[in-house]
Amino acid sequence: MTAAHPRSSAARRGALGVVLTATWLLAGCGGSGSSQSITLYNGQHVQTTQSLVSAFERATGITVNVRSDDEDTLADQIVTEGSHSPADVVFTENSPALEYLQSKDLLAAVDPTTLAGTPSRYDSPQGDWVGVSARVSVLVYNPALIAASGLPTSVLQLADPRYRGELAIAPGETDFQPIVTSVERADGTSAALTWLQGISSNAGSHVYPDNETITDEVNRGEVAFGVVNQYYWYRLRAEIGASAMHSEIAYFAPEDPGYVVDVSGAAVLRSSTHQAAAQRFLAFLASAQGQEIIAHSTSFEYPIASAVTSAQPETPFSSLQPNPITIAELGDGSAAISLLQQAGLL
Repeated sequence: MTAAHPRSSAARRGALGVVLTATWLLAGCGGSGSSQSITLYNGQHVQTTQSLVSAFERATGITVNVRSDDEDTLADQIVTEGSHSPADVVFTENSPALEYLQSKDLLAAVDPTTLAGTPSRYDSPQGDWVGVSARVSVLVYNPALIAASGLPTSVLQLADPRYRGELAIAPGETDFQPIVTSVERADGTSAALTWLQGISSNAGSHVYPDNETITDEVNRGEVAFGVVNQYYWYRLRAEIGASAMHSEIAYFAPEDPGYVVDVSGAAVLRSSTHQAAAQRFLAFLASAQGQEIIAHSTSFEYPIASAVTSAQPETPFSSLQPNPITIAELGDGSAAISLLQQAGLL
């Protein structure tokens, strides 16, 4: 994150800062097609992006140079670079970073045929980015330390003193900002700040840098429960095996402010000098081929475009009952960041 802007930078992923270049080309693809390339600023998980990029390169002959970092760091970098940014496309985990860039008038309009493949509630309200995948906030808990019946059913209960020393949070994660925004929208700024102060007290030493750490610590029995997106738990299970899992996940009550769907999206920068190729990349992400990659991937994200559904053994996306907060209401995350800073969590 650049020092000039107050947006918070979440914990770095393991492969952050790495420039990934893949060079698979279509067999027989030559001439101008094989010389095309675009630069992608990637704030998504590297494993998700890598599989999508590889398939896109094979299908089109366009090389994608990937620069990965935290989405807020990349958003601030794009603002600093302005019209001179080398990025053609930005791909984020959450919508607020894209809405922030949209507010700076840095994004190009997405081809309407691309937007048509994704339900409008998961796209940019202004048509400047397209929704690609989604995750949902859950509680990950260790039954040896807390029974399912003892878990909070509302996110507001996380501030209840009875959970002191039992709660884990990762306030620096951009995944946490939409929950804060949702609470602020539901109950007001003052109540949201009081709530954050309460969960800060309850978490104590269990304030972690990222959701991976929360999931691992809960599974190891170091803390009773925490707030994460669902895919972290499924990924851990895939990595270490079901027999090594000592934790479970639970959902907040239907439509609770803590029950939030986070949308991952992508946009073409207005300053891109490779507009056609960049738009092709967005179209691929939202296409049936791109969505099927997400559906079968061990990233455990939900595909949300082209009528594709997840092939993974997790709660069907259509069965979720999240808070109906809109993309526009989630905004650019600035209000959430301000509240987190006031509560001493950033």
